[in-house]
Amino acid sequence: MASSNFTPPEVPMELYAINREKLVKNLRQHLSDAGRPLHGFVFLQGGEEKTRYCTDHTELFRQESYFAYLFGVTEPGFYGAIDISTGKSTLFAPRLPENYAVWLGEIKPASFFKERYIVNAVCYTDEIVKVLQDEYQGPGQPLLFLLHGLNTDSDNFSKPAEFEGKEKFEVDLTTLHPVLTECRVLKSHLELAVIQYANDISSEAHVEVMRRTTVGMKEYQLESMFLHHTYMYGGCRHSSYTCICATGGNSAVLHYGHAAAPNDRTFEDGEMALLDMGAEYNFYGSDITCSFPVNGKFTSDQLLIYNAVLEAHNVVISTLKPGISWLDMHKLAEKTILKSLKKGGIIIGDVDEMMAERIGAVFMPHGLGHLLGIDTHDPGGYPKGMERPKEPGLRSLRTIRQLQDGMVITVEPGCYFIDALLVPALEGSNTSKFFNREVIGRFTSFGGVRIESDVYVTADGCKNMSNVPRETWEIEAVMAGTPWPLEKTFNSSGNGGL
Repeated sequence: MASSNFTPPEVPMELYAINREKLVKNLRQHLSDAGRPLHGFVFLQGGEEKTRYCTDHTELFRQESYFAYLFGVTEPGFYGAIDISTGKSTLFAPRLPENYAVWLGEIKPASFFKERYIVNAVCYTDEIVKVLQDEYQGPGQPLLFLLHGLNTDSDNFSKPAEFEGKEKFEVDLTTLHPVLTECRVLKSHLELAVIQYANDISSEAHVEVMRRTTVGMKEYQLESMFLHHTYMYGGCRHSSYTCICATGGNSAVLHYGHAAAPNDRTFEDGEMALLDMGAEYNFYGSDITCSFPVNGKFTSDQLLIYNAVLEAHNVVISTLKPGISWLDMHKLAEKTILKSLKKGGIIIGDVDEMMAERIGAVFMPHGLGHLLGIDTHDPGGYPKGMERPKEPGLRSLRTIRQLQDGMVITVEPGCYFIDALLVPALEGSNTSKFFNREVIGRFTSFGGVRIESDVYVTADGCKNMSNVPRETWEIEAVMAGTPWPLEKTFNSSGNGGL
């Protein structure tokens, strides 16, 4: 019977109060620098419950991320306001009908939400206009800073709040989004603690899945074990994203696990598994990938590819510190993998020439990693004025920023054998010379390897928040039943000697 070393922690509402204070401070500075008056309200609309198409089946609700960041509210239908001049925060709760108490439970009074979310006031959504007009101290119509801006990961726009009576306010649609997004880039110590817990319980679940994997299982059984562990023992009702549980050739499908490829293959002896899974706790997430042989023993070809990726993973983490360019880290990971592949005879020629021809993108078409927080792909990757590279591989980078103390970012190099990329490269006049066709033929159905850890950048380096077996001997030991973390006396010979 599985168990856990972790207990779901209480998350203090102070976390969200600190986020609001940070926003007010940064927004005031921004307005001052622009010579603008320091009055008006930050005004956000929380998420709404949705039903499945035309039915009355209600989908499991998860709060809109910016609203969650500022208020920590778990219920749907709320609005929130922050007075820039005073810092006062007000929540507006939906006024629920009487029959809510019959079907959905007790109707909480405004005082309940005021105490729970530690805000200055709680009113109802039908009072928005009156409350904001009464509290406004500036000239003319009250000014609302609404959330509207581009998410550079999704190419979708944040939607500004909509409410009855909006026309009675002056509206600013351009100021809030970049300031609030930048606030989310650097994490407070309370945010880091929640992200660490999400990593702790997710790491433990990954180890549990690794230990229970046997040849002949379905991919979705691995997904199920992970979700069960993080919910049963970790209190994580949500996962950060749809689990990727890929085996064999499926592990070369970068976003496997979607509805058209639903983790349903039966895996076979001699194959690799690539499991990209992360739990979410109190809005904050984790994103961890483990790759391992399904039978618990690496073959020589599996060792070649796995160790190439592991070396890239380790060298990047050992290099990370404030001021380092993420673009340079991606190139470092690419070059490290190419050197290993050349040593293994898969590719031939000069590695610097390969880098110039973007051969690294043939084997790793995705970016090295992304900012992580309330969203798996946290916003802020490309602030205004920063352009996305256009070269293969580099254009998939979710950020090219220089690292800063307090950032949380994933390090996830990978090496894949994807026909859609390999065939054109093998036929290209400038690229075909780099490939050893005889050797690479052994890997046509290999799939791929990805190793992903979540790290936060410190003043003088970084800390790996994920705790799963990475060395091949660690993986084989854990899959054979050795407890994790391994005892200090355990060594790579597997005999437990000193």
